[in-house]
Amino acid sequence: QVQLVESGGGLVQAGGSLRLSCAASGIIFSVYTMGWYRQAPGKQRELVASITRGGSTNYADSVKGRFTISRDNAKSTVYLQMNNLKPEDTAVYYCNARGLIVQQDYWGKGTLVTVSS
Repeated sequence: QVQLVESGGGLVQAGGSLRLSCAASGIIFSVYTMGWYRQAPGKQRELVASITRGGSTNYADSVKGRFTISRDNAKSTVYLQMNNLKPEDTAVYYCNARGLIVQQDYWGKGTLVTVSS
């Protein structure tokens, strides 16, 4: 059974930092592309950042220079370091694991990040 468990969300003031973690189980973590998505109230879910099995990263323009995605294959965990947070970063953040075939697409339940102004 595949599980992705996010942690690290919470309430932070604008300009502050948070680090999200996503612990994966039930998959061969090292071969998966891992991603962080977010969904704000009334908006569609959007990609925040992703990291391939080879370590290549991709970021949404809105978070470039502020967020950093990383992975620890030994711990089957992906991280999202979020600095200089803004109120518009407020959302539920979801972890995603995408494998080599279309059926290998898994989601966590999300963690809420709230940034106050």
